[in-house]
Amino acid sequence: MKYHPIDSQLFIKNRRKFVAQMKPNSLAIFNSNDIYPVSADSTLPFAQHRDIFYLSGIDQEESILLLFPDAPYENQKEMLFLKETNEHIAIWEGAKLNKEQAFQVSGIKTVHWLQNFQTVLAELMSYSDTIYINTNEHYRATIETETREARFVKWWKNKYPAHAVAKSNPILQRLRAVKEQEEIDLIQQACNITEKGFRRILPFVKPDVMEYEIEAELIHEFIRNRSKGFAYTPIIASGNSANVLHYIENNKACKTGELILMDVAAEYANYSSDLTRTIPVSGRYSDRQKAVYNAVLRVKKQATQMLTPSTLWKEYQAEVGKIMSSELLGLGLLDKADIQNENPEWPAYKKYFMHGTSHHMGLDTHDYGILTEPMQANMVFTVEPGIYIPEEKFGIRIEDNVVIQEHGEPFNLMKNIPIEVEEIEDLMNT
Repeated sequence: MKYHPIDSQLFIKNRRKFVAQMKPNSLAIFNSNDIYPVSADSTLPFAQHRDIFYLSGIDQEESILLLFPDAPYENQKEMLFLKETNEHIAIWEGAKLNKEQAFQVSGIKTVHWLQNFQTVLAELMSYSDTIYINTNEHYRATIETETREARFVKWWKNKYPAHAVAKSNPILQRLRAVKEQEEIDLIQQACNITEKGFRRILPFVKPDVMEYEIEAELIHEFIRNRSKGFAYTPIIASGNSANVLHYIENNKACKTGELILMDVAAEYANYSSDLTRTIPVSGRYSDRQKAVYNAVLRVKKQATQMLTPSTLWKEYQAEVGKIMSSELLGLGLLDKADIQNENPEWPAYKKYFMHGTSHHMGLDTHDYGILTEPMQANMVFTVEPGIYIPEEKFGIRIEDNVVIQEHGEPFNLMKNIPIEVEEIEDLMNT
């Protein structure tokens, strides 16, 4: 791995929190992700399933974590099953984790080779009443591929139909949403790498630069700072392309007088950052661009102050909508009649700001968290208002990542990344 080793105490704490929520005499199983084929013998780069990583730190394919807190013997309470290295694998791919290395990473003492999994499981199933299966129930998830986890669930239900079934996901949705300090530090590292990339491209951008050239500068800076790369598919949208919320082609020339909306950030140790900045191709914002930019920035600053413990996401979004409506009035994009006659189900401001203001962030860019439950201290949220004006051929979004505090205003993990008009212009013209 490119990232520095993570103290196993983080994963020990995470497992303790999870097993404390399990039913009596139950066990839970978590699988690594597959390595996905492309064609012929080509594959996509391996990306670990975030749940097994959260609970063990194991960042290797074909791994299984088993938790059984009420097991009759101490060495059965938590186990790892790993792919055993052979000479062929060691030569062609590099050696996999051995048992001692797996303990150092995870803090789990009982490590078996994967070929022993079904034998060990058969014994444990005779002691247990319930199994926790790990289904993906994220509110944004659209799953069209059968995962390794899904194949295991299908196999297990056929093999052990008499056991009760419980779900890991509701527990993890709540646990993963509230970060340990070690996790916040890892997210901060991802944000710091993102800052280096952003500062690199400010003096680089000039009229006629290609969007993909900006992308190339960013990935260079991310990887040289121990990131695997982008935390999500980068959006580098110049001109009217900024009005396509998930524009990812990144293949146009950036023209004089245009803005570039860049929603692009680094990962670090599987943790995400999520940055958006909108900068002028020519190094200076026009008066109109500056007015819209500062309106978005004011909304972002006021929205950030509302991210406090006990806040409900739906009420928060409604309040941000009122602030945005006022700014759109000031910009002449809405008038009072638009607001007086608006449909409550689709308020007038949504013509120019159609997405949510904040989402949970962590191991996933759109991280676990239940939006119907109150916010808590140590949750990490994005704050990302935007104004999109197709008729004027530009859109502006500004986004930072913040940690909710027990008392006081949220802590901005991106507080050192340039955001004010003047500092962006100064850095682009040095």
